[in-house]
Amino acid sequence: MTNLFWPGDERAGDLMSEASLLEAMVRVEAAWLDALVDTGLAPASSDSDLTAVVTADDVERVAAAAESGGNPVIPLVTLLRSRVSIDAARWLHRGLTSQDVLDTALVLATRDVLDRLLDELRSQVIALSILAERHAETPMVGRTLTQHAVPTTFGAVVATWLDGIVDATELVVDARSLLPVQLGGAVGTLAATTELAALRGLSDPASVAHEVVTIAAESLGLRVIRPWHTSRAPLTRTADALVTCTDAWGHVATDVATLSRTEIGELAEPSVDGRGGSSTMPHKHNPVLSVLVRRAALAAPALGSTMHLASATAGDQRPDGAWHTEWATLRTIARRTAVAASQTTELLQGLHVNAARMGATLDESADDVLAERRGVADLVDAKHDPDPATYLGITLDIVAGAVDRARIFLEENA
Repeated sequence: MTNLFWPGDERAGDLMSEASLLEAMVRVEAAWLDALVDTGLAPASSDSDLTAVVTADDVERVAAAAESGGNPVIPLVTLLRSRVSIDAARWLHRGLTSQDVLDTALVLATRDVLDRLLDELRSQVIALSILAERHAETPMVGRTLTQHAVPTTFGAVVATWLDGIVDATELVVDARSLLPVQLGGAVGTLAATTELAALRGLSDPASVAHEVVTIAAESLGLRVIRPWHTSRAPLTRTADALVTCTDAWGHVATDVATLSRTEIGELAEPSVDGRGGSSTMPHKHNPVLSVLVRRAALAAPALGSTMHLASATAGDQRPDGAWHTEWATLRTIARRTAVAASQTTELLQGLHVNAARMGATLDESADDVLAERRGVADLVDAKHDPDPATYLGITLDIVAGAVDRARIFLEENA
């Protein structure tokens, strides 16, 4: 996929595409039908392999028919029933509701995004750990409110980036582990499935309904929880994790963009032929990766807010409009986060550090950045050390702590 409005969108590949969502919806229908057969609620003759019944070639047809019912599940079910045996058509989708299918499909599609993010995040954690240790003692000017403050090290700066990315990664791991199936029927009570079990003469219809859900969930690799048609925490939690990722990457990109300014020149993005140029100024080497990552970080919070707004207004037992708002919003934030993840990994793995320039800037500003040190010395009537590279506080501990935390995290989430 490509997107003229979002340069780099092709980095997300088929994640959360229309074709992948359609495929996920078919997987949900297939898992439910199999579960009905496995529990004896549907006859064995109704079992059907739905894998290739509907394909990406059907996306346009399903999408065009979705308006009539307000969602794409209704035309999908119609299409599936027209292409399978009479018995399979009769039992397909029985006991489900459209929201069950679409919610679970969105969860499946989102899981693929989270898996991609975890791969990218692990690569970033490794790259930053190496960078932090390598520059643990590389002195540079520390800046606050855009002005020179006191000395720090580049390793300490990177350690802050690293902590932010590990924080985000922990949220992604949590969101990934908690992804649930959505199987509740019309109003989340599994009434049709329970009734069917009773009509079959089974001794404990409610337990059978639970069993159908469990079998379907296990086949999809999702967690079983009570129906969450109007309790949208599974999706807002995931959106929050995505926004936190872009927050962390935005912090990195902002620092890189600032420190790569011509008049500062302490960092530079990896060099790639044709990247960073200007249409009119041939001398330019724009920090394009940082710019595009910052773009994602600036846009993500509003999308996350929309997910929370939809959650807050999900009324009755099935939402009217709020649920419908989530689909494209989640798709957009998920794809953009995947793109930003790839761009950030490339940025970090190829980042150029000009340690000599950092040292020179620090030396030139030594009188200013040691003002605090002189003040401390005056308190006890002592002489101060004029070397700014020796006024670094606990920077080594900061680097060691961040790197150790990252190492433990990687070991526990290998």
